[in-house]
Amino acid sequence: MPKGANAKREREYKELEHKFEQEGRYRGREEEVAARIVNKQRAASGETVAEQAHHATAPERSLPIANYEELTAEQVLRQLDGLSQSELRRVRTHEARHKKRKGVLEELDSRLG
Repeated sequence: MPKGANAKREREYKELEHKFEQEGRYRGREEEVAARIVNKQRAASGETVAEQAHHATAPERSLPIANYEELTAEQVLRQLDGLSQSELRRVRTHEARHKKRKGVLEELDSRLG
């Protein structure tokens, strides 16, 4: 496990490695696969340095819609009512650079006229 992994992740890693060895899965690669799984969990939970840096400077923090990156297109569309033209433009710019969802972009374009 990389430096910075907490005791819980270290325990998960060892349990996975042991489980793979017992089941005969990933022969010769048990350590690698267990480490990849745990590292993916760490990244998803924001425990890695890269994830912490991303969240510290994430562009969606300046968006008028909270947790924008986690929202579906339908959820975004429901939250557009009440946004000012400048807020709609910020959402449009972000959407065009990142997710590029056609339905969201079309709705934003129609609201921006």
